[in-house]
Amino acid sequence: MGVRPVRILLISLLVLTFVSCANKPTVDPRIEALVAQKLMLDIRYFCRENDINPATQRCTTPVTTLPDELKDMVADTGIGGIILFANNLQDTEQMIRLNRDLQAASAAGGHSPLLISIDQEGGRVVRIPQNISTAFSGNMAIGATYAEHGTHFATLSGDVIAKELAVLGFNVNFAPSVDVNVNPENPVINVRSFGEDPHVVSQLGFAQMQAMQNNKVIAALKHFPGHGDTSTDSHSGLPLVEHDLAQIKAVDLAPFQYAIEHGDPGMIMTAHIQYPALDNSMFTATNGTKTVLPATMSRAILTDLLRDKMGFNGVIITDALDMAAIAHFYEPTEAVLQTFKAGTDIALMPLAIRTAQDIPKLKKMITDLAYSVQTGELSLAEVEQSVARINTLKQRYVPTEKEQLTLSQALVKARKTLASPAHLKAEQELANSAIVAIKNQQAWPIKPATKIIQLVMPDNSKCMAMTTALDDALKATPSTTDVAIRCASLVSDTTQHIIAQQRTAQLVIFSDITPQQSLVEMGGMDDITDWRLRPKKEALDAKLMSLMKEVKPHQISLLISMRTPYAVVDYADYLDGILASFAYNTQVTEQVDASGQATLYYDGPIYRALANILVGNQRATGALPVSIDKVND
Repeated sequence: MGVRPVRILLISLLVLTFVSCANKPTVDPRIEALVAQKLMLDIRYFCRENDINPATQRCTTPVTTLPDELKDMVADTGIGGIILFANNLQDTEQMIRLNRDLQAASAAGGHSPLLISIDQEGGRVVRIPQNISTAFSGNMAIGATYAEHGTHFATLSGDVIAKELAVLGFNVNFAPSVDVNVNPENPVINVRSFGEDPHVVSQLGFAQMQAMQNNKVIAALKHFPGHGDTSTDSHSGLPLVEHDLAQIKAVDLAPFQYAIEHGDPGMIMTAHIQYPALDNSMFTATNGTKTVLPATMSRAILTDLLRDKMGFNGVIITDALDMAAIAHFYEPTEAVLQTFKAGTDIALMPLAIRTAQDIPKLKKMITDLAYSVQTGELSLAEVEQSVARINTLKQRYVPTEKEQLTLSQALVKARKTLASPAHLKAEQELANSAIVAIKNQQAWPIKPATKIIQLVMPDNSKCMAMTTALDDALKATPSTTDVAIRCASLVSDTTQHIIAQQRTAQLVIFSDITPQQSLVEMGGMDDITDWRLRPKKEALDAKLMSLMKEVKPHQISLLISMRTPYAVVDYADYLDGILASFAYNTQVTEQVDASGQATLYYDGPIYRALANILVGNQRATGALPVSIDKVND
């Protein structure tokens, strides 16, 4: 090829490039600003290049103070919200400063205040450090109090949780879960549900929602249209619910419909679940497979049903889009595009921002979504209506700059509010009222002749918490003195060691946590490696059964079911007593003695309540909120 033809070719390429760029439409900044308001990001971790773990190539440096790169990202993009996790939260002053810095970054960019959100359900899903806050025993424990106390503890817990969040600068709580737990095998909801009765779940969910919103914290009812009958965790797979329309209406939708008709829910969170009776449309995943649309991507479910038929006027937010039920099937921008088409107002966690190199990806996502609006793939009118709903919510619940306390005033208020004596009293009252006696053949109160109690707890932290609570309760009871309490860990102690210990005890107290901890309790998809390394539950169950079979006729044995009670029927024939607590929250505090020696102290309201029942200082007054097979008492 000669010089002249090469020159002609280069000129032609330059002309084509110029024409291509000239033809590419300019994206309207106003539309970009609208789209950005519809995104809520997590800033759980952020690393500079030399901070990334060389072995895993993962960023695991928690964001506890706001880096300049993230400040600029918030100011430049105008994103509408942030979700924080336990890794982001250390102590009172740090939490307040981080939330204030986030709001300042948004204001510096000329944007409306951020929605700053958190998963603070109570019970198994809490993000605020439990040693400085009030966690409560959770929804199924509240459900166990309904027969005697009605909605009292739903209102009380919602009030306390919201007050503590508000003083820290949070304005959205992804709670309550109003899923009706009708599946004993549910791996992710279970004790996060108030129970199996749609009427009870409706009443308790509404009461907790109202209490939160009365304290200027937006409640997000979840997971629409219902996550209560799944055997798959949507963090790790795509669940399918095969209810017919009548059952969906009577069970799954009932709590959401009740809240819409009787109040004004600020938010409803979608579920990454297939509901073919509501929408059997198919889609093609990134790997080429075809499957039924999940609710998060279904216009028939989110717009036609939730908006038009059920009458919901608030903000629809997705569950986290990094969960496998979505991320396995969609590329990030495509996932956001599809859920916006379905009628979602806010896309939660659409893209992980872990380094400065991820920020341009976010900006490109915003530009690409805005381009979809300009080309008509997304409706501009619907995007404008969506942002109007978000702004209405912000105006109603997010304090203006004039309403903000100074930092010193906010710190004083927060320290008075968090884990205040009144709040801790409420937390203990719920624990006391929630425990259910499923079986008691003279297993408790602990008999005066008892000299050795053997505890078999799930792990060492629960060993220490239960030992402390039981020791304190026994010392306060004159009829039970000089009792030795020994504890073995089901996870770390061998079967032979535990059997040798329990042989000399007059009372053996076992405990069980079924099912195991889910990803949402640990924090989310960033914890999936640790989640997969959990001890195998089948092996622990077999070990527990073998220990129960070793109890001799002259010994008394009982089981404390610390999560869902469905499995107790498998053990009932080997036991004299069964108690259900629905919770095992353990608080850890550091105590320093006179010599300056620091020790960790393990405690918790549920352990104190159990101990007082076992020594006879109080009765177990709760009622089962879910059905189990009959246990002979």
